[in-house]
Amino acid sequence: MALPLTVSISNKWSRKKRHFPLLAVFFLVLLACSFIYIEFSIQQIHQSPDHVLHSQRQTSSFTYVKPNLPKGASDVLDGSSSCNSTRNYSGKKIRWVGKDAESNQRRSISQENSCDVFSGKWVFDNQSYPLYKESDCPYMSDQLACHKHGRSDLQYQHWRWQPHNCNLKRWDATEMWEKLRGKRLMFVGDSLNRGQWISMVCLLQSVIPANKRSMTPNAQLTIFRAEEYNATVEFLWAPLLVESNSDDPVNHRLSERIIRPDSVLKHSAQWEHADILVFNSYLWWRQGPVKLQWSGEENGACEELDGLGAMELAMGAWADWIASKVIPLKKHVFFVTMSPTHFWKGEWEAGSKGNCYNETRPIDREGHWGSGSDLATMRMVDKMVSGLGSKVTVINITQLSEYRKDGHPSIYRKFWETLSPQQLGNPASYSDCIHWCLPGVPDVWNELLFHFL
Repeated sequence: MALPLTVSISNKWSRKKRHFPLLAVFFLVLLACSFIYIEFSIQQIHQSPDHVLHSQRQTSSFTYVKPNLPKGASDVLDGSSSCNSTRNYSGKKIRWVGKDAESNQRRSISQENSCDVFSGKWVFDNQSYPLYKESDCPYMSDQLACHKHGRSDLQYQHWRWQPHNCNLKRWDATEMWEKLRGKRLMFVGDSLNRGQWISMVCLLQSVIPANKRSMTPNAQLTIFRAEEYNATVEFLWAPLLVESNSDDPVNHRLSERIIRPDSVLKHSAQWEHADILVFNSYLWWRQGPVKLQWSGEENGACEELDGLGAMELAMGAWADWIASKVIPLKKHVFFVTMSPTHFWKGEWEAGSKGNCYNETRPIDREGHWGSGSDLATMRMVDKMVSGLGSKVTVINITQLSEYRKDGHPSIYRKFWETLSPQQLGNPASYSDCIHWCLPGVPDVWNELLFHFL
């Protein structure tokens, strides 16, 4: 909220104003204008916490770029790509097809279902949950298998999401397969979306005989197939949505992050034939400035922009593809909001140090919001998908996941890098407070997906 800034002028002034010199009147008018300007500035600061980061892209004029055009002679970005030079962001903006055309037709989940399923609380339920056992899923990731890697408290597996005024549709693997019969369900995004995909595979695989299911080797596009349903559940590694030098699903830890902000064509060539698409994007934009290499750039020159600004450009290119290609009756598109992190214990336990390490229960303070979730990003995403109307359904996982400080792997996962004695002596220093143990929180994200299909 902006700080109130008011100027009061007394009745005495009203009675005597005719006696003041013209110069004094001019001075007071100037003073009032100054107050108005200050109030406006304060409102801008309070409404946009990222105003400092955004200052580099506050230009007086913009050049609008039509996204997703053939690149011509431009090279494909990969791990060996680099910037020959870097300049400040020029102010180019994405002009995407159909922008705001359906803003008044946006699909409202709350209205359609007479209940906001994203508002509720976590209820301990050791009768119905977990929906599967970690050891019974042959496709479980060592990054998410917390019990296998030493976590002994299993309460994190037994929490059920309960909306305030209604119930989620109860999970039924056979019913979900019937929804998927003859279809391709594809998750597109980063490692958090990959975790949701693994959750979905673990939820579904138990009702498929072992000789009727298969998994392709890990690659940029990984596919789980159920033969008798002629259906697939797939994951496409595309952490920044647009083409980038981080598109290798294994070797993507690079010192310089470069994106092609006006093109999703590399990835859309793989996702365009899917019947149900589940997108996410967020965490990778919070790791420092991003280099932009526009499709028309022939000499390897880059521009530099803050993460939120770069994400907005990428979302514009993504939105252009959705607006141009998606027919709602033929293709379902979902966008999953940001998955929160829990790096600062002091946010839920005042005066404490540490992070998610050794946390065993959810936060029970309704409305809790930590620094791991960014309101400016939420506002940008909301504005973007609003312009897509009924073409996209948002699954808002952010608030419900905020409560689950206990749901992260912490130290109970496989770490591919060697941990030093100093780290091992201080578990909080290397705890994973980003990803989620399975069974766990991502299963609820998939229950929400099932609820809306």
